[in-house]
Amino acid sequence: MFTSLNAASAYSAARSAVAPGQPAPAVQAISQAAEDFAAQMGQVDGAATDAMTGQVETHRLVQTLAEAEVAMETVVAIRDKVVEAYQEILRMPV
Repeated sequence: MFTSLNAASAYSAARSAVAPGQPAPAVQAISQAAEDFAAQMGQVDGAATDAMTGQVETHRLVQTLAEAEVAMETVVAIRDKVVEAYQEILRMPV
């Protein structure tokens, strides 16, 4: 049986989970990974532009493109796992 004291203590325990403030460590890690990915794509753009103007060797451009390909494959794999998990949740009986 629920009492007002039980409800108040449950609310106070769950309050930190929904209160604005410092994001959870997992959210910070995902945010940092997204920023790193965006920076990697920016490096590719810069290397491609510099290669077209002759400021960077072709070898450096190819190396940057290979690093970007690995980063893109990683992001796509993570996205696929998230979508798969979401679809699995949708298939759960209620």
